[in-house]
Amino acid sequence: MMLRVPDPVSVLPLLGSLRKGSYNRMLLNAARGLAPEGVTVLEAPAIGGIPLRQRDGFTGPVSDLVDAIRAADAVLFVSPEYNYSIPGVLKNALDWVSRAPEQPFRGKPAGIMGASTGVVGTARMQYHLRQVLIFVEALPVNRPEIIVGRAAERFDADGNLTDDATATIIRDYLAMLGDWTRRLSV
Repeated sequence: MMLRVPDPVSVLPLLGSLRKGSYNRMLLNAARGLAPEGVTVLEAPAIGGIPLRQRDGFTGPVSDLVDAIRAADAVLFVSPEYNYSIPGVLKNALDWVSRAPEQPFRGKPAGIMGASTGVVGTARMQYHLRQVLIFVEALPVNRPEIIVGRAAERFDADGNLTDDATATIIRDYLAMLGDWTRRLSV
């Protein structure tokens, strides 16, 4: 059997924040700029227009999201923590996608990162997200965890990442996600 090794690895980010000035949007922008050779971080699909999961049947935005997940080699969740958990907009998108035929997350390599102004960053959200990823059978990189606490100290007024240690960890993590994706590709 021949391995399909994507080059570059296409990574679809799923952003759990709708705010334009969110630290997680800044983190995603930093990740896009720090992606090593062989890894391309795509544009994040808008998940804010997905209706609440109330009925069966997929709408245009949900179908588009399912197709984008299927087309990408890996996904990267970039999300804040709301009330110790996953933001509603991201959870709603996950709930919709979890009901898609031929589950698009099944066997899909995944990365998780998040930024928060608090000291513990997004640790609790990431724990809850990992529980959801078990259900949809995604395959997340387990370590290191990219938990950016005290985000206000790590970005400048223009939204640029200014912390070299955080930049190094993000670059290394994306390289690891690329390697993980290649290892899992068959």
